[in-house]
Amino acid sequence: MNILITVVLIIVGVVALLLVIAFFTKKGYVIEREIVIQKPKDDVFNYVRLIKNQDFYSKWVMVDPGMKKEFKGQDGTTGFIYAWDSKDKGAGKGEQEIKKIVDKEKIEMEIRFERPFRAISQAAMTTSELGASQTRVKWMFESAMKYPMNVMMLFVNFEKLLGRDMETSLSTLKGILEKQPSVR
Repeated sequence: MNILITVVLIIVGVVALLLVIAFFTKKGYVIEREIVIQKPKDDVFNYVRLIKNQDFYSKWVMVDPGMKKEFKGQDGTTGFIYAWDSKDKGAGKGEQEIKKIVDKEKIEMEIRFERPFRAISQAAMTTSELGASQTRVKWMFESAMKYPMNVMMLFVNFEKLLGRDMETSLSTLKGILEKQPSVR
């Protein structure tokens, strides 16, 4: 009986310690990645402003090519919603909405995850001209975890994990755009 009480006390102590640690652990994170694409800024922006184009370059969308997708509104405009539902845990279920567009500069999106866990994140893609046929694309992702789930941030390096996927996606985007003829 003493062993059982000791085990229970140890488990309670570990849980209590994790709850205290979570109280002092950061809750949010911001990840930014960028790439230079050898294309005019207008061509690049006109491609990334269309959320449906993520089907061709986003590593997260390509996890399950057969996922169910629904669209509401006109792609590339404020209010457009891209919803997905996948049995694959890597893709899960959620929706992405265009919240703001600064023409030829920036597209801001809100991503609402339902599965594998509930969360709301902010994302943005910006384009800046480096030369007549050279554009920097910067992708930003910002999210937070509520207490006590934020303790996971001690064990999972979201910057590294999600950052790698963003880099892969941006490299794919670069490959797609640099193969396409310019619109100008």
